[in-house]
Amino acid sequence: MFIAFVTVTILGVVFNGAAAVTYLSGHEYPKTQADMKGIPRKYVPVLGALLAAGAVGLAAGFAVPVLGTLAACGLVLYFIGAIIAHLRVGSRDIAGGIVFLATAAAALVLGLLHHGPW
Repeated sequence: MFIAFVTVTILGVVFNGAAAVTYLSGHEYPKTQADMKGIPRKYVPVLGALLAAGAVGLAAGFAVPVLGTLAACGLVLYFIGAIIAHLRVGSRDIAGGIVFLATAAAALVLGLLHHGPW
């Protein structure tokens, strides 16, 4: 159980950290995604900051388990919202969001099984 928890959490940190860098570095992909979903571009850095906070929180969860639990909950909500945003505009390109959601959900469940709720 511990190995699965560590592996999934590290994957979550890497995935969300890489996505945060993409959003915060001014890459064109997040901007075009925001345009497609009707989200103002000024919110792209905010979304990147949320991804970065989630990645940092997952990593901090190794030392303070409640932070990892809260970060994983936040990421689950973030990616549910991202998938809904795609579906709302008729986009069926949700495979990436589902992978990120599954990783965050797995980190949450495995963290709860390993550490308990707090």
